[in-house]
Formats: sequence, structure tokens, C-alpha cells
Amino acid sequence: MARIAGVNIPNNQHLKIALTAIYGIGIPTAKRICLDLNLDGGLKIKDVPDTQIEQIREYISKMTVEGDLRREVTMNIKRLIDIGSYRGLRHKKGLPVRGQRTRTNARTRKGPKKSAN
Repeated sequence: MARIAGVNIPNNQHLKIALTAIYGIGIPTAKRICLDLNLDGGLKIKDVPDTQIEQIREYISKMTVEGDLRREVTMNIKRLIDIGSYRGLRHKKGLPVRGQRTRTNARTRKGPKKSAN
């Protein structure tokens, strides 16, 4: 199992899908990494040579991922709450932040339905 940016990458997945196990890397970014390093995104991780995994580690080390990115996002949300913005209040109350309706739906953000009693 390859370890990149402090995350164990699954051996049985294709390279461009396996890289998405790292917080902050989605499919478009994974494809860009493969293109920039001239790697075949269809190769499984167990078939990728160690030299190429080292290239991927080096490339990703220049990006903001995992702990640093989580901390940055948390600090942005905390800043919104501290200044008392509308978005900050929505975060604080646990409601949708980006203008979605809440009369119906929004169960993911609001949690299980509370009974009327």
C-alpha cells in the first residue's frame, strides 16, 4: 500500500481514482496530476513503480491537502461565525449555507426530523 501525504492509498484502485482518497484531491485534480507527470491514470497503484510514486509525493507536497486544508477550511468557517455574517449564522445553526430551501429537504444538514409533539 502506497502512502502519500499521510494517507494509505488503496492498491487495487486505478491511479486517478486512488488519489482521490487524499482530502483536497478530486477526480479533476487527480487527472491533472497524471497529465503533468505523464502517468497512465488507468494503472493500478500496485503496478505503479516506486519512482513514479515518489514523483507523485513530490508533486502533492507542493499542494495544500489533508490537515493543512482541513485547518484552512475550519478557520474560514470560524471567521464567518466570528464576524457574524449571514453565512456564519447558518453554519452556527446547522442550516444550509448556500441558499437552499429548508421547508422540505435539507435533512442532511438539519438532522433527523423532530416530531411535532
